[in-house]
Amino acid sequence: MAEGKRTEATEGRRERKRRQTRERIEQAAMTLFLQRGFDATTIEDITEAADVSKRSFFDYFPSKEEVVFAWQDAFADRLMAAIAARPADESSVTAVEAAITATVIAAVDEPGLALGDLIHRTPALKARDQLKYAKLEQKLAEALLLRKGGDPLERPRMRVLAATVIGALRVGAELWQQRPPSASPQDFAREIFTDLWKMLAEFGNEAKTGR
Repeated sequence: MAEGKRTEATEGRRERKRRQTRERIEQAAMTLFLQRGFDATTIEDITEAADVSKRSFFDYFPSKEEVVFAWQDAFADRLMAAIAARPADESSVTAVEAAITATVIAAVDEPGLALGDLIHRTPALKARDQLKYAKLEQKLAEALLLRKGGDPLERPRMRVLAATVIGALRVGAELWQQRPPSASPQDFAREIFTDLWKMLAEFGNEAKTGR
């Protein structure tokens, strides 16, 4: 029994050490990317700054691009948690709007803005950045379906809602790059959703009238 406890404690320390090493690599890489630019930063620069071997770097990340997109994976995880935390009796539309707005606002801090700008001005990252929306859409659809008890009849509706909302998020990210300096993230996010529901209603009317 005592041996089992020691093994459990050792595994806990091992996982903690791995997490701390991963975080150190991420922090060193992001600092260098923002200081020097993504293309000008080498993996050797990152490993030296993080005080790890090149082999250790590849234990955590297959490429330096993946260091950047680890932040986006964390965004997706926070969004799924926000969806799960919404009241069970809330409509899917209300839940997804509130969860995305809260997650986006939380992500729009100084490092988040700097990372967004880095991705926007780096062609290699900008091309890869589009893949995140497909992942977000899939995860969001599954999270919304869970709120419906996994009812297979709800799957098409939740997929359409997820696709619509993530499409709006993609457009919003592009518009954010053109924002005035004084723009408020809260107001911007709410405006995007207000426009989204208005446009969908207009499209619905067009479909009914043929105009």
